[in-house]
Amino acid sequence: MRKYYLDEEVLQALRGSNIELILDVAKETLPSLANANEATNWVNKYVTHYIQYVNMKYIIVGNEIHPDDNEAQYIFHALQNIQNAISSSNLQIKVSIAIDMTLIANSYPPNDGDFNDKSYIQPIINFLVNNGSPLLANVYPYFAYIGDEKNIPLVYALFTQQGNNNLGYQNLVDAMLDSIYAALEKIGASNLQIVVSESGWPSQGGDGATIENSATYYKNLIDHVKSGNGTPKRTGQTIDTYLFAMFDEDQKPNVETEKHFGLFNPYKSPKYQIGFN
Repeated sequence: MRKYYLDEEVLQALRGSNIELILDVAKETLPSLANANEATNWVNKYVTHYIQYVNMKYIIVGNEIHPDDNEAQYIFHALQNIQNAISSSNLQIKVSIAIDMTLIANSYPPNDGDFNDKSYIQPIINFLVNNGSPLLANVYPYFAYIGDEKNIPLVYALFTQQGNNNLGYQNLVDAMLDSIYAALEKIGASNLQIVVSESGWPSQGGDGATIENSATYYKNLIDHVKSGNGTPKRTGQTIDTYLFAMFDEDQKPNVETEKHFGLFNPYKSPKYQIGFN
């Protein structure tokens, strides 16, 4: 489970559940965590106080922060400060960031993948390598598909096409992931693990956004991850993956599809049946 805006009510609800939790630092909190004391206070409040009862796996210090965002200037110091607070408390929680695909240039063919702003990402990647933390990435074939419907077949994005790719890729998720791995190789981080911290498909609101396609994507993504085959560049490596999202966000502004990524409707009824067994 991943929680984007932490509050203690949620942590109380998770006590004793053994559900693995990703804790996000809210975007608005990032500037304060560039101060070491504030970072320690944050860790004490949300982590140390609950770690005996809540199974915490990752802390994400910045979700989809871009180099030109105001918050970008605080990311590296916040990462360091949170990591120092975690280490001084002898906790085994990995500290990282979550990126989106806009940070990757030349994503196709995947081997050409490269980071488009190395001055921003290089210190962060060095930090992850030095601390043994994975890079978390939000990977959405849907957005790649609607951005280039002429060249990206829907079946390729939905995992329902077998073969017919001269580079050997059977689905768009693998191609997108390998473009990130290629970018990491180019900056000296070839052994860094990637965790897919978001992936999903909307059920309405745009081209290809139907309940049928959404159900197909989630089912096939689960099957692909569970196969343990990895990607062509990382064969046999498990792809730790989080589905986005549990519920539709019916009050989310702007693009209509953004409201319809949930496995469940806003009033908790399931859109379709999905299993993990």
